[in-house]
Amino acid sequence: MTAPRLVVDLGALEHNARALVARLAPFGIEITAVTKSFLGSPVMARALLAGGVRSLGDSRVENIVRLREAGIECPMTLIRSPMISQVDDVVRWVDTSLVTEVAVIEALSAAAVRQGRPHRVIVMVELGDLREGVMPEDLASMIRLILSLPQLDLAGVGTNLACQSGVVPDEQNMGDLSRVVASVEAELDLRLEVISGGNSANLDWLEAGLGSGRVNSLRLGEAVLLGCEPLHRRVLPGLRTDVVTLVAEVIESKVKPRLPWGAQAQGAFGEPEAMSGSGHMRRTIVALGRQDVDPDGLTPPTGVRVLGSSSDHLVLDVSDTAEPSGEVGSEITFGLNYSAVLRAMTSPFVSMEFIRR
Repeated sequence: MTAPRLVVDLGALEHNARALVARLAPFGIEITAVTKSFLGSPVMARALLAGGVRSLGDSRVENIVRLREAGIECPMTLIRSPMISQVDDVVRWVDTSLVTEVAVIEALSAAAVRQGRPHRVIVMVELGDLREGVMPEDLASMIRLILSLPQLDLAGVGTNLACQSGVVPDEQNMGDLSRVVASVEAELDLRLEVISGGNSANLDWLEAGLGSGRVNSLRLGEAVLLGCEPLHRRVLPGLRTDVVTLVAEVIESKVKPRLPWGAQAQGAFGEPEAMSGSGHMRRTIVALGRQDVDPDGLTPPTGVRVLGSSSDHLVLDVSDTAEPSGEVGSEITFGLNYSAVLRAMTSPFVSMEFIRR
């Protein structure tokens, strides 16, 4: 097998999808599984659907096109506001878009008219994280606009927390969402179908046992893929954390002094990490770097420590590993966090292997 490579356990991915669908069903919440971190891989998407997920979401229309061209026909949502330059593709390939801007809404309507194809929209509301969303007091007027435009269908309202400023979904802001929804419905005399309450960060709020209010949909990526929630990276009970691992090949392994010598300045990516101690250590280099993965998001095997990385080298201390490690040509397997998965999936130099344990 080639290296570096991501090894994806489709059985573990399907297990996580099934477990989360079951976990949220008592709350009346359906999952939109987010495919952006794995570039809309049809193989992985089918595992999610086999696990009981009914709809998929992605932030890139290109990934949704990839899924559609692979024959996947489930409902799909564009979870980032469409670019006006892409509205024709969005209307052609996507069922529902998250929207926040009048200009985008009008452009979607015009594209839908040109194609004779209705398009659904969910209006995002700002609740404090200060990424996307209209202010609550502007929601009613934006909905009025949507209702007045041809070929647009109002699907509902949504919000997003914990991505930009780390604002935690809690009883207060989730209650605010339900109150805003109820107020708008009363003012405009309508009933909203979808209340998309957020992402994997909302799972702690649900587990607090205070009810879900009007929320009936969540957009889940990290929880399904990594088996943890993103607020504290706590492993969620019953979920698997081994869906994705990264395998890299050793290209050098030598005993060298623990500390560098000579005058020092910045390294390739700024100030090098300060080292201390004396004597020697076994340093192993694997063919993996910042162009392939976020090195800060790697979890090495027990006894192995990441010393540093450049664009294409990852330097490891393998002095304390209990197993023979580091022979040239051998492979070392790493765990990954969300940032590391995202970059590795995007790198053209990292291949993918699908397995089912």
